[in-house]
Amino acid sequence: MTRVLDLLAARTCVSVELWPPRSDTAAARLESTLDRLALLAPDFASITYGAAGSTRDRTHDLVVSLQRDRHTTAMAHLACAAHTRAELEAILARYRDEGIENVLALRGDPPLDATTALEDGELRHASDLVELVRASGPFCVAVAAHPAGHPDAPDLAADRRYLARKLVSADLAITQFFFGVEEYLRLVDDLHALGVDRPVVPGVMPVTSVRTLDRMAALSGVPVPAALARRVDAARDDPDEVYRIGVEVATKLCGELLDAGVPGLHFYTMNQFAATLDICSALGLAKRAAARPAP
Repeated sequence: MTRVLDLLAARTCVSVELWPPRSDTAAARLESTLDRLALLAPDFASITYGAAGSTRDRTHDLVVSLQRDRHTTAMAHLACAAHTRAELEAILARYRDEGIENVLALRGDPPLDATTALEDGELRHASDLVELVRASGPFCVAVAAHPAGHPDAPDLAADRRYLARKLVSADLAITQFFFGVEEYLRLVDDLHALGVDRPVVPGVMPVTSVRTLDRMAALSGVPVPAALARRVDAARDDPDEVYRIGVEVATKLCGELLDAGVPGLHFYTMNQFAATLDICSALGLAKRAAARPAP
């Protein structure tokens, strides 16, 4: 059992985000692809939480099985908008009792059928969830950061102030994906100016298909650089070339981030590990990971 903050203090980490399967068929498919993940030996894996808590049990099961059966430090995503305080306390108690030490605290999306206002005492913001996680056990708590600002924030300065308040109590932040190293460096500089020196782990999502690029822009609101969009569009009839472009661009970004001294690299894999393995191999990280003892 290992706290992610301790891992980041010990070395430059490589980590991945996984999706919990939504069906038994998807679960079987994920189980087979997790063997490829073992080739990378990531320092930790974070497990997403479906909108409105829709993958609650599957998230829990994947978190526990990764840590117990595959000896991978697991970080459980948890969204407060999907649950009452009592439900969140029960989820956290279950994780604590099963030896899970790392939680990514998110606001998340409320259920689509939510028609009433939250009652007094319920959690409205990710910062509220951070405090609840802190009070529920010796968890290492991560929060999300948005280099371009959260889509719901009134402006970038307000978003930075809110992130800084979250990081007063949280241990680290993991960013939404972005495309330029200067976006990450600006975020870290802004936090330093606000008196925050917690580790900020950059998130990277390789473009592996035209569909991935379209989905990235739609889900995150992060603008795709025009030059990248043109390259991908020109190669849209050649999936292998689109994949090659995506790996090339992400490898360059990761190299620049490592040169800047980041605490780690967090890959949004969408449960496909080929691109992450290719990027880490190009950077010499796969070999380093393979030689590292299991936690």
